[in-house]
Amino acid sequence: MTPENSPLNDAPANDKTPGETGWERQALERLVMAQIAEQRAARRWRIGFRFLWLALAGALLWYSFHHNKAATSANPSSHTALIEIKGEIDSEANANADAIMTSLRSAFEDEGAQAVVLLINSPGGSPVQAGMINDEIRRLKALHQKPVYAVVEETCASAAYYIAVSADKIFVDKASIVGSIGVLMDGFGFTGLMDKLGVERRLLTAGENKGFLDPFTPQSKQHRSYALSMLTEIHQQFIKVVREGRGDRLKETPETFSGLFWSGQKAIELGLADGYGTLDSVARDVVKAEDIVDYTRQDNVAERLAKRFGAAFGETVVKASLNLVPHLR
Repeated sequence: MTPENSPLNDAPANDKTPGETGWERQALERLVMAQIAEQRAARRWRIGFRFLWLALAGALLWYSFHHNKAATSANPSSHTALIEIKGEIDSEANANADAIMTSLRSAFEDEGAQAVVLLINSPGGSPVQAGMINDEIRRLKALHQKPVYAVVEETCASAAYYIAVSADKIFVDKASIVGSIGVLMDGFGFTGLMDKLGVERRLLTAGENKGFLDPFTPQSKQHRSYALSMLTEIHQQFIKVVREGRGDRLKETPETFSGLFWSGQKAIELGLADGYGTLDSVARDVVKAEDIVDYTRQDNVAERLAKRFGAAFGETVVKASLNLVPHLR
């Protein structure tokens, strides 16, 4: 019998019966459907959790709004308004001009606030932010005719003192750190290290001074002179604000505007501060309103949650909105 006529050649190529093939197909279909159902369930849970977080954030925002509103309406008819300035003064920090000025306006506009107390514990920061706050305090004082007092805890230096001199009086502890009336600009230079490592800096600029203060380029005498001139200008602005704020109380010495800082006790002797005092003693003995109401703007729980989840939720909303409005691709 030749191989071509062998009975084996009459058998199908696949040795599985039709029944076996159908059974495997059904099992595979059930497996795929189960996986699809699982994916749909997982998607529903994700959507459900997102809506739960959204509802929770909305509830916290509602509670915060009504709680703050109730707290404001519950302010005593006669009280001392408190605004805290703590930590670095910077546009990205808690002590930023926008937040502090908002707090200031709320305090000055409250008829029950007899005076505003700035409770300061800050090493300084941005002269721009400090200048904006100083200007706003002086404007509000003239508009509402309310006194402002600064109470220093551990530190009131540099930009923090820039703000403090806008107050009618500055109170300190004998061991507080006060002063540092100066301006600095710091950075690093890596040119020597690059030479040792054999690294070549390739900087292309349009404008001869565009690479000014580049840390990988040697500092020229021209750029150094320009930077010092700019620092001197800002320093003179600081000195002017201190002189205007302290007036005849300031006992100037050659070191007053040198960038040095002093203890609270020495600051009083130099006319940089007026006396010893705490928040409670100033409210009780100076303002004559012992009840203290805090007007400091702070992130509440809802705002922190909104910041945490807001970016992701906002991205989802934007993507969804792209399908609802006409747009060009």
